[in-house]
Amino acid sequence: MSDKEIILTQDGLKKLEEELENLKSVKRREVAERIKIAIGYGDISENSEYEDAKNEQAFIEGRIITLEKMLRNARIINNDEIDIDTVSIGSTVTVEDVEFGDTMEYTIVGTAESDPSQNRISNESPLGKAILGKKRGTIVEVNVPAGVIQYKIVDINKK
Repeated sequence: MSDKEIILTQDGLKKLEEELENLKSVKRREVAERIKIAIGYGDISENSEYEDAKNEQAFIEGRIITLEKMLRNARIINNDEIDIDTVSIGSTVTVEDVEFGDTMEYTIVGTAESDPSQNRISNESPLGKAILGKKRGTIVEVNVPAGVIQYKIVDINKK
């Protein structure tokens, strides 16, 4: 990961800080204990428990480094920075599929905290890019694998 600016909402910042704290205080200890137990089984050259624990340790240490770098390069979007006249990072936007009339609500976030299952989409996603900077009532076209979908921006809020 480069030193690219990471855009986070207050919620996103809190979640990353909690994950980092958990990795440092809980997961590190757990995996160190697993390694210690596995070493107790004897010959580590053919010990799958030891190998698994060492792999997990490497993953945890890598994730800690990644999270620390993300937090160092973070730009936090405060709630009072969120404009409800135009779509911006942190906005909660209701869009309507022009063809079918279905409405969906999404919160626009930076890529580090996007989670489509929670309706949190990245500002770099096709829909996120299309609606960023647009006003209520605007119709945007989004290229998707199935073709082009038109969405109308119905409402813009902040939560």
